[in-house]
Amino acid sequence: MKTFLRALRDRNTEPARRRWLYVSYDQLSDAIGPLSREAPETLGLVLVESPQKASRRPYHKQKLGFVLANQRHFALEQAARGVAIRYAVSEGGYADALAPIAAELGPLRVMEPAERELRTELAPLVRDGRLEVLPHEGWLSTRADFLDAVGLDPPWRMDAFYRQVRRRSGLLMDAQGEPEGGQFSFDAENRRPWPGTPAAPTPPHFPPDTITEEVGALIEARFAAHPGTLDLSAIPASAADAERLWAWALEACLPHFGPFEDAMSTRSSGLFHTRISALLNLHRLLPRRVVTDVAHAALPLASREGFVRQILGWREFVRHVHVETDGLRHLPSPKSAAAKRANRARTAPPPVGTDFADGGARPSALDAHEPLPPAFWGTPSGLHCLDTVVADVWREGYGHHITRLMVLANLGTLLGLEPRALTDWFWVAYADAYDWVVEPNVLGMGTFATGELMTTKPYVSGAAYLARMSDYCAGCAFDPARSCPITRLYWAFLGRNAETLRRNPRVAGPVAAAQKRSEAERAEDERVLTVVRDTLARGEALTPAHLRKPAQTR
Repeated sequence: MKTFLRALRDRNTEPARRRWLYVSYDQLSDAIGPLSREAPETLGLVLVESPQKASRRPYHKQKLGFVLANQRHFALEQAARGVAIRYAVSEGGYADALAPIAAELGPLRVMEPAERELRTELAPLVRDGRLEVLPHEGWLSTRADFLDAVGLDPPWRMDAFYRQVRRRSGLLMDAQGEPEGGQFSFDAENRRPWPGTPAAPTPPHFPPDTITEEVGALIEARFAAHPGTLDLSAIPASAADAERLWAWALEACLPHFGPFEDAMSTRSSGLFHTRISALLNLHRLLPRRVVTDVAHAALPLASREGFVRQILGWREFVRHVHVETDGLRHLPSPKSAAAKRANRARTAPPPVGTDFADGGARPSALDAHEPLPPAFWGTPSGLHCLDTVVADVWREGYGHHITRLMVLANLGTLLGLEPRALTDWFWVAYADAYDWVVEPNVLGMGTFATGELMTTKPYVSGAAYLARMSDYCAGCAFDPARSCPITRLYWAFLGRNAETLRRNPRVAGPVAAAQKRSEAERAEDERVLTVVRDTLARGEALTPAHLRKPAQTR
C-alpha cells in the first residue's frame, strides 16, 4: 500500500474538529449522505479495508480488484476535496477496525449498509452507541412504496411495484400521468436474437495508474489462489473512469439495448448491456442519476423503458424482498405447494474459516440438492452454451442477466443443483454480486427455490430457446433439434416436479404435456438426466457418445 498511503498522506488534511463518518465499501459517493451536504473541511471520513472479508469466500480476483481500486481512489478523491481521511486496514472484520476508531474519535455516523452481512457485523457497535445509523440515500424507493404496491403478504410481483414507483417518480410518464407510449413495459418487443448487426460495441479500457497497479500486485500476492482473471485495464477505478464508462454506455449501448437485451452470443459477452452494475452497486454511479439520464435521453422508448425497468423496477424490488424476509431466512405464510416446501428453509453452514452464525438461507421449493459440478469452475462440460458463459464469467467477472438466468440458473435448475450452492457460486463469481441482490436473483428467480414468493414460475427452457436466442449451438457437438440433452433435462424437470407445479397456471400446460409423454420417453428423459449428472460430476465433458442408449454402443 506504499504508493496509495503516500498519495493519501500528500492530500490529507488536518483531522481536528471534524464530524466523522464511516463509509462502507459499497457507498463510494459524495453525492449522497453527509458527504453531499456538509462542508468538506468539517468532515472526517473512515474507510476500512478488510482482508478477512476478501478471504471469506473465494471471490473472483476481478471483484476484489474492482472494490479495492475504487475504494482507494475514492479516498484520494475525498482527500483532494478537503475531507480528512482515516484509512484502516484490518486483519479482523469491519467491527474490529471501527471499534477502536470510535473509541478515539467518538461515535461515528454511517449510512445503513446495503449488505445484510455487514449490517449484522456492525450491529453490536450500533447497539452500544458507537455507530449512529443514517438512512441509505442511494435507493430509489421506500418500504412504503413496496407495501403500497404489493402488500405485506406475498406473493409479491415486480410489475405492480414497478408501476407504483414509475407513477410516484414520474419517470417515463406523460403530463396526464400515463406511461409514455401507452404502456408500462415494452418487454414483449425486446426479445430479438442478435443477427450480428448492428455491431456489438467494444467496452472501453482504463489504463491502470499506480494506485490500481498496487491493488493488482496485492491481489496476485495475497489472493493468488482465488479464481478468475484479473484485468486491471477493465476496471473503471476513478470517478473519471466511471463517467467515461457511463458516456460509452449512453452512446454505444443503449440505442440498441431494448430489442437485443435478451440475446446471447459467443461474439460478445455483453452485447448492448451497459456493464455498469458493479459501479451502481458501489454507488460510483448513482441509480437516480442513470435512470434520469436515460429517461430524458434521445433514445428509442423500448430501450429507455427496458433500462429503467431493470434499475427502478427489478433492482429496487429484489432489495425490498431481501429486507422483508431477512435475506430469505423468514418466508411469509405459504399458500402453494412450492411455497410450503420453500418455507422449510434453514440456514446454510457459514463459509469455511469464518465465525459467522450462518452462510445464508437455503430454501429449496423443488427439493433440489445436487452438488455443483466442476463445470461451473471452468472444467469443460461439453455443452457449448454453459462452457462459453462460464469462461466469460471467469475471464471478466461479468455476464448479462439472460446468460445468468437462462444458461447458468436454467441448467442449474434442470440438473437439480442445490440452490444455496449455486447462489454462493454467483456471489463469488460476479463483480456486482452482494447478498441483497444475488440471493433474491438466484434463490428467488433463478432456481425458484422460494416458490411463488417473488416470481410466477420457474424460468426453465429446453434447447429450442437457447438456439433461438443465441449462437451457442453452432459451436456445439450437440444438435439443438435432435441430440441436445438440455431438452431431455427440461422434460425430466417437469416430470419430477409435476405435483408441485401442476396448479401453477404459468406452467400447467408444459407440465400436462410432460405427463402425456410415453412411458418410454419419460424413462429416456430420466436416463439422460442421470448420465448428464454423473458425467459432469466426474468432471468429464459430455459427448454424443455418452448419451447413446446402451444398445447403440455395440
